[in-house]
Amino acid sequence: MGWLEITFTAAGLVLGVVSIVTPFIADRRARRSRRIGFRKQMDIAIGHNGQAGGVDPRLGLFNDLPTMRDATLVLLRIENDGSRHVEESDYIDPSAQYGLSAEFPGRRIQAQDVTLPDEHANLMGYFENQPGLFVMGPSTLRIPRVPLKPGAYYKILVLLTGGQEGAPVVVTGDIKDGTLHENHSLTPDEKPPVFSKQARWTTVVLGLALIAAATLPLVVPGPLPDDCETGSLRLTGSTAFAPVMNELAQKYRDHCGGKPDIMVSTHGSRTGVRELALSGGRHRQGAPVIAFSDGPRPASYTQLSESRVAVSLFTLVVHDDVRLTNLSVADVRRVYRGDIRNWSQLDGPDLPVVLVSRTSGSGTRSALISRVLGGADEPPASSDDCVNRTVRSTPVLRCELDSTEQVLDTVARTPGAIGYSEQRAASTPERPKGLHRLNLDGHAPDLDRIESSGYPYREIEYAYTYGRPPADSLASSFLAYAVDNGTGKGVVATHGHLPCGTPVGLRVCGAAD
Repeated sequence: MGWLEITFTAAGLVLGVVSIVTPFIADRRARRSRRIGFRKQMDIAIGHNGQAGGVDPRLGLFNDLPTMRDATLVLLRIENDGSRHVEESDYIDPSAQYGLSAEFPGRRIQAQDVTLPDEHANLMGYFENQPGLFVMGPSTLRIPRVPLKPGAYYKILVLLTGGQEGAPVVVTGDIKDGTLHENHSLTPDEKPPVFSKQARWTTVVLGLALIAAATLPLVVPGPLPDDCETGSLRLTGSTAFAPVMNELAQKYRDHCGGKPDIMVSTHGSRTGVRELALSGGRHRQGAPVIAFSDGPRPASYTQLSESRVAVSLFTLVVHDDVRLTNLSVADVRRVYRGDIRNWSQLDGPDLPVVLVSRTSGSGTRSALISRVLGGADEPPASSDDCVNRTVRSTPVLRCELDSTEQVLDTVARTPGAIGYSEQRAASTPERPKGLHRLNLDGHAPDLDRIESSGYPYREIEYAYTYGRPPADSLASSFLAYAVDNGTGKGVVATHGHLPCGTPVGLRVCGAAD
């Protein structure tokens, strides 16, 4: 580095110090007051949110519920961004019970929930005990008098209907010797601005001078969001969950400035879990591994740590020539035992049964065995190409394939074929033509009625790591993004799964063992 560059660097450092110190001095009086900030971190549509009968490329979670077609999710963050404690007694409210009010003009509140970071978990009692959150009228949410230390915050997730995403949200309230104000930030958990207008203009002027004085060959990258980590990570396991993995990886990379290196390579649930256990949690290139599995790990893999991500629905599919639309679970078991060799035995067409199955590492196959076939495995494979027999002693022709896509393609072009797949893969307009789904005992796979339906072919989607990853690791950060982050849960729901992090998901994931 030459003398000219050193001079510019020194000048930049001096101006940098001045630009940092000056706004604090200019804003010192404002920071003595109590400050409560709020910001809308998320406002997304989760239903069709369009004209009835219109094309909906997202296939949202609430499309089939007429009252929820215009549903939206709003995430509010309430934070103490000042330098003084805000106590319960600092909220000025005639009722002496509530501190703030959040209004959603034009929309109706259907449900609400509170999330807290681990360091502020002690605040949950203010929401669980009286008076707690209270819905007043169709669109106003009263918030209790929650004491907040400087830097403390909580988030409120609100399910709304009516109106449109992006509509204004108004938070009101009075703070003794303080202010309530709206914050704006570029990323969800970025620290909000706390300086006065005068101080911010001073920072802008001095910042421009700093840029002009410190143009150097060395470029210092900006800081990552608080919930981001760098490094490499490999996602493996379920082929049925692969579309979710791919989008979660891309969303996380975008959120973190493209710095994390996340590779997705799926070969089946059991295969992925086995590779994770045998490798000690590391890929051969050294990257940590997260294995996603349709269903729980084998009992012998006690070293693996689990996170419940979602509930997945699966479905049986048949070639369109098999004109049946419903089978009893008992008849399905007869088909997979080989007792039914021709569809005419079930009042179907005169076509031989062809079982198009997945390999033994498939979680979709394991879910079929445990949830539908009563624990009985499928008969041995008797064909390599799903057309010609290589083993004559088996009662039906059966072949094994490596992925959900291969199963759907083969069933669609093979008369008499029956197979199975993840429910959304068999329901999208992009699925192969020539096949249709089967109901079981009269029940259709329907996430909107998952708590009340008797549909059996479903399973929890687990994410496994080798032991519990460190809190500051990329694996831990990515799992938190997938399970707890609003965007991550939105990705899971968009692909036709029920996130375990939602109120309904918490109940179903806990009861689906």
